[in-house]
Amino acid sequence: MEPIRIVTPPLMANCYLLADERPAIIDCGGDSSFIVKALSRYLNPKEIEFVFLTHSHFDHAMASPDLKRWFECKVVMHEMEFELLKSGYSLFGYRFYVEPDFLVKDGDVFELGEIELRVIHTPGHTPGSVCYYEPNRKWLFSGDTVFSHGAFGRTDLPGGNSSELIKSLEKLSKLDVEKLYPGHEEPVENARMHILKALEIAKTIL
Repeated sequence: MEPIRIVTPPLMANCYLLADERPAIIDCGGDSSFIVKALSRYLNPKEIEFVFLTHSHFDHAMASPDLKRWFECKVVMHEMEFELLKSGYSLFGYRFYVEPDFLVKDGDVFELGEIELRVIHTPGHTPGSVCYYEPNRKWLFSGDTVFSHGAFGRTDLPGGNSSELIKSLEKLSKLDVEKLYPGHEEPVENARMHILKALEIAKTIL
């Protein structure tokens, strides 16, 4: 069972469909109608049980209020990210609000069937940014914390913190990861190599 990648508007953020016993998506993009149509190619969107958010930026999460209202899926967010969202911040003129069903912290685990997701708190891009780690398959869904080829998330947006991002990359560099599923661009193999490169660059320029 491989994650199904859906590239979402408005900023080409990745949504990953996990079509397990308890279907879930990781991030949902910013266009509700688009993501519902895209998901409908694989399953009835009413089957989606969880929307796991890596962070609250509009391009990853703005569709979540509609998905929660339309399909009664459960929205999962880190407790610090919810505090940021409640502050009413806007990003590039976009603002939204969703009431999460699960406020998570580092180390929390969700069992979806064959797939297990562990929450890894990775502040830096935002205070409550998280990655979701599947230890048996060695997958890492990294949101905007780290991308391929040494790229990593911005720290100049609301709640961003360069020193925290470096610490988060150090934490991720210690994981046994084989495939990286980032919040933008293509998934890549040899994930740890990409994470180590990002850490090296971040220590140099941040």
